[in-house]
Amino acid sequence: MASPLALPVGESAALEALRLDARPLGGGESDYDALLELVGDARLVLLGESSHGTHEFYRERARITRRLIEELGFTAVAVEGDWPDADRVSRYVQGAGEDRDAEEALRGFRRFPTWMWRNAEVLDFVGWLRAHNERVAAPGRGVGFYGLDLYSLGASMEAVVAYLEEVDPAAASRARRRYECLHPYSKDSSGYGQAVLLGVSEPCRRRVLEQLVELRRHAGDYLRADGLVAEDRYFLAAQNATVVANAEEYYRTMFGGPAPSWNLRDRHMADTLDELQVHLARHGGPGKVVVWEHNSHVGDARSTEMAQRGELNLGQLMRERHAHDAVLVGFTTYTGTVTAASEWGGEAERKRVRPALPDSYEALLHATGIPAFLLCPLRTSDSGRVLREPRLERAIGVIYRPESERSSHWFAACASQQFDALVHIDVTRAVEPLERTGTWELGEPPETYPTSL
Repeated sequence: MASPLALPVGESAALEALRLDARPLGGGESDYDALLELVGDARLVLLGESSHGTHEFYRERARITRRLIEELGFTAVAVEGDWPDADRVSRYVQGAGEDRDAEEALRGFRRFPTWMWRNAEVLDFVGWLRAHNERVAAPGRGVGFYGLDLYSLGASMEAVVAYLEEVDPAAASRARRRYECLHPYSKDSSGYGQAVLLGVSEPCRRRVLEQLVELRRHAGDYLRADGLVAEDRYFLAAQNATVVANAEEYYRTMFGGPAPSWNLRDRHMADTLDELQVHLARHGGPGKVVVWEHNSHVGDARSTEMAQRGELNLGQLMRERHAHDAVLVGFTTYTGTVTAASEWGGEAERKRVRPALPDSYEALLHATGIPAFLLCPLRTSDSGRVLREPRLERAIGVIYRPESERSSHWFAACASQQFDALVHIDVTRAVEPLERTGTWELGEPPETYPTSL
């Protein structure tokens, strides 16, 4: 463990409050008792991460999720991943797919960054989900695995057409014609936005909306078959059609500034999560969902500088729509290693994470000297009052640029208003990709590690 920082005398009381409220995490069964008590009857638990490539974040989210499933009856896991890719995993864990094992079921996640979901921790968790469902659920039922994102333009178009081929071949032909204008961009969706911006391509908005409207209008026809299977298949197809419509708008607007496209994406994820809850309730279940996403999506944007940029996020929308029925949990670390790329589409690298900046939450939590702990609840505790003071907070996505650490990866926040609970693990290590490159195996050479910001 790194040595605690020396804090100004004025912060000694704050540090003492954190130490008194901290619940050390030692790997025992009771580690998250306080969090489950906080969750209570809530139907949504959003589990964050301050990077997309940290082993301990995936491990602890899996530990929490297993308890939520086994003890509080949660019936779905929804992730920051694409709908068709996650559906393949869902079919596997529910015993309804053709994949032979968890690794094969995860092969749908082919889009960069593959390590987000094709990693050792997710592999183990998917294996656990399959075993759990086999113990307690009928084939084709049990806890599902769903994607909330909208990047799967090509795969979602294919899924809509494939569904209609089976239930309404004439409608499938119409869908092909409507989606034709997007096919040149199915492998490079951002190229669609560039083409529209340059006037090379006519926007496909009207056509994809027509397809979505027609699919919804004929829902009654497609659902005449009895049983839950028909309803499941229609729900998956309708969501894929929604993904196509929202992805078209996302890629068309992404070059007009970050806020509109960011907000569209998080609204899509929020709407998908709400639709998923309704779908699960139709099956007679409680519609209780665990969400795995980045802190930047999970934490309430109104308590961060995102709000000043006109950005909202999933956590904010869930609080606005569901109030105390949504519990938001953040994750932080002080230093260690992380799996990330140096540029979009680049290879996965194992990089060293710089020690946190002195005026950050991470530095304050590090100064407690406790290797790993939970702060819960935040809103009504002394530690929550400490963490209400605005400080810097780190966010590492799929790209990590330590050479521009301050400008690239830090933002202002009020942590105890952003989250309902916080997990801090002081020193963390990179998550292990299922496909390791030479770059990842070697890690970042010490001589390339920057010594100053």
